[in-house]
Amino acid sequence: MTAISVRDLTRTFGGFVAVDRISFDVNRGEIFGFLGSNGAGKSTTIRMLCGLLAPTSGTATVDGIDVARDPEGVKRRIGYMSQRFSLYEQLTVDQNIRFFAGVYGLTGARLDERRRFVLQMAGLEGREQTRTRELAGGWRQRLALGCAILHEPPIVFLDEPTGGVDPLSRRRFWELIDQLSESGITVLVTTHYLDEAEHCHRIAIVHAGKLAALGSTSELKQVFKDRVIFQVQAENPVAAMQALDALSNVERTSLFGTAVHAVVRHSDAGTEATLAATANQSGAQVRQVARVSPSLEDVFLDVVS
Repeated sequence: MTAISVRDLTRTFGGFVAVDRISFDVNRGEIFGFLGSNGAGKSTTIRMLCGLLAPTSGTATVDGIDVARDPEGVKRRIGYMSQRFSLYEQLTVDQNIRFFAGVYGLTGARLDERRRFVLQMAGLEGREQTRTRELAGGWRQRLALGCAILHEPPIVFLDEPTGGVDPLSRRRFWELIDQLSESGITVLVTTHYLDEAEHCHRIAIVHAGKLAALGSTSELKQVFKDRVIFQVQAENPVAAMQALDALSNVERTSLFGTAVHAVVRHSDAGTEATLAATANQSGAQVRQVARVSPSLEDVFLDVVS
């Protein structure tokens, strides 16, 4: 059931370690999220797994093929959609589909069948002769995904595929990812959007080239099983955060929109009142203090700090 297996995978550029001995497995049909900030090592890892970049050390197999020994074999077994737009904007929709079909060796009836599939999936029926550069971002994004899976690969790599796309288009794109997973295709997707990561079956949080945490959303949130998070609503959240940071019982604070999340080491009946009184002493003008469940953003900040 393992589609991707990674052991101590490392990549250096001179003296810079971009990926530092990471290990994980991805199951077949799984949506596996690679979550991290820009520069965390996500794209470097995905390029190694796609056979585009040789590992410095460690091993990785994709659909049973060793990425270091047979990178061309890996490329034949995967679909890849890069974070930079991967279509030819001067070509029409149909020309892009036919170009990638040629790359994958699709001809005849199979080409016709897969061409119809991509047009229907991307919602581009009737727009076959439209130049790709004239398409809205969401349509171009779905067309790029369609071209990446023209040859029906068992594993698909999506490298920050929704960057710069509006929220509605992002939601529709993730509906397509769900459909791929339900059909048995394995999807490894890199993202720095926390709401997108919630769609994944499991998530690997990457920081400074290292694997900081791995598990489902519920498993990752267990990092707070012995701690409590309080949300502080105040007129001046920055002042509240600075005041709460001075308390010995507060492990960390962070801004969540116009509110403050305070991670507390020990909680009792008087904790809320203590937090409110401390913040008010700074002139924060607290409106409400309430205990909240940890979010994925709380987890991310906790494991990378």
